Amino acid sequence: MGNVLQGSVGQAPARQATIFAGLPTTVEAVTINKVCASGLKAVVFAAQNIQLGLSEAQVAGGMENMSQVPYYVPRASNLPPFGHVQMEDGLIKDGLTDVYDQFHMGICAETTAKKHEISREAQDQYAIQSYERAQAAWKAKAFADEIAPVTVKGRKGDTVIDTDEGYLDVKLEKVPTLKPAFIRDGTGTVTAANSSTLNDGASALVLGSKAIAQEFGAGSRVLARICSSADAAVDPVDFPVAPAKAVPIALERAGITKDQVAVWEFNEAFAAVVKANGKILGLDDAKVNPLGGAISLGHALGSSGSRILTTLLHQLKPGEYGVAAICNGGGAATAMVVQRIEHV
Repeated sequence: MGNVLQGSVGQAPARQATIFAGLPTTVEAVTINKVCASGLKAVVFAAQNIQLGLSEAQVAGGMENMSQVPYYVPRASNLPPFGHVQMEDGLIKDGLTDVYDQFHMGICAETTAKKHEISREAQDQYAIQSYERAQAAWKAKAFADEIAPVTVKGRKGDTVIDTDEGYLDVKLEKVPTLKPAFIRDGTGTVTAANSSTLNDGASALVLGSKAIAQEFGAGSRVLARICSSADAAVDPVDFPVAPAKAVPIALERAGITKDQVAVWEFNEAFAAVVKANGKILGLDDAKVNPLGGAISLGHALGSSGSRILTTLLHQLKPGEYGVAAICNGGGAATAMVVQRIEHV
């Protein structure tokens, strides 16, 4: 299971997920941290275990609790004399900061927007489109088959969470009026509205060998095969466009062209990410994130990679190919090509 922000979550987060999910204590687990690509990379590792004959079936995905990330204080031996103790936000330090240049990931998005000539208006319009698509998808119950309701116990009784919380929490007419969040000298174009939101979330998929799929896959509501995957790396500041390097490798390994892809799911870390990758790869906007993305649905860091893959699989029709791609901090990306099938 992918998990990025591990401060104060306790030992072995993936092991916790395994046991609390009710799986036998004999089921081993490992936690993967490839920042935003963690959930998708977990699926890649699970598939490789099966390919190598090390396992017949695996559960893979990711999880993140961004609302509970603690603040950090230095250990006592490192404290300054006479007070003046400074705290660091663990969410920013371990999840949203480029450690090489020591600035927020939003600055990287600004750099990408400038390099690839993506205007503020284009980013805002993309964000509005993301919300409109997500709202239409929820209204049409497009996510019904992929959502697992979660019951949260409280002093006033149980609360069932079965709907994303952010896709309606927006006034679209206000999107163009927001001030830039990261560069405030009049040249900035990246805002809170055209960036992904901070969220809690989890997602997972069941993977199996051909024999397992033949035995148990007949009743699966979504049966698919992994055709290929690929990772690629670029300069850390250019992480938003790393998918444009990983995707062609994955397509070549799968033996298909981009014209054969029915649906593309790119993680919307920022509007500039999807706009830049779409521009570089020459993609049809109508096929990219048809149901919205991280801007409107949320970006729970460790979960997003497996979440976009789950959403992708539910959109494909038997025989169709789809691609999931996600950038990650540090200047890298993971991409996967899948094909929906009816039977093995």
